Parts: sequence; structure tokens; C-alpha cells
Amino acid sequence: MTAVIERKNIDGDREAEKGRVALKGFFRVTEEWGCNVEERSKLLGGPSRTTLYNYAKLNPTKLSNDTMERISYILGIYKALQLLYPTHERANRRIRLKSSEVPFCGKSAMEFMTQGSMMNLMLTRQYFDAKRGW
Repeated sequence: MTAVIERKNIDGDREAEKGRVALKGFFRVTEEWGCNVEERSKLLGGPSRTTLYNYAKLNPTKLSNDTMERISYILGIYKALQLLYPTHERANRRIRLKSSEVPFCGKSAMEFMTQGSMMNLMLTRQYFDAKRGW
């Protein structure tokens, strides 16, 4: 019985550390993109300001699958932009440029992504992956 409890604790510690690393990446990327608190919250699916503040402390935190998936999309978008553009500045600026292309239809990628839907993050990731030929 003790071995089972210890195993659960180890698995819980691993999940919490994965959450901490994911949040660290999320906050670094959103800082480079110049995101405010509201945009960060919307990108993560709408957690409260208190939750977002606690996340920013980067303590080991077990995140929901939804939150981990959202962060995965955001990190993938960041990577695709870094590969598409020759400088970090241009790559980070692209996220705020309006585009008439589908799926953005006159909005910037950031405006599109912060509409709150996981689908918007997925479509943005697919768009930038396709642009870089992947």
C-alpha cells in the first residue's frame, strides 16, 4: 500500500514539474509578444487573475489537460514564427499584424487567438506550420 502511495506522489510531482516548465515557457513567450494580463488569461482559457498570478510564481503546479494543450499550441506557434522570420523582433511583431488571410480575416493572430476558443489556437498553429512548410 505504501508503494502505491509513493508512486502516486512521484507521478504527482512529475505532473506538477511539467506544469511549472510549461508555464515558464508560456510566460516567456507571452512576454516577448507583449501580452497583457487579459490576453494571457484568454490564451489560457480564462483563469481568474488570482490563478494567473499564482501561475506566474512558477511553482510546481499540476495543470489541466486543457491548459497544457493551450500552452502546447502557443509554444508551437512561437517556434513556427521563429523559423519563419529572420529575427526575433520580426517574428514577435508578426503575431500583432492584421491579416486578410484565413483564418484571421482582418484580425491579427493575437486578436484571433484571444477570442478564447481552443480551436482558434489550433487554427493559428496550423496556419503558421503550413507557412513554414510543415
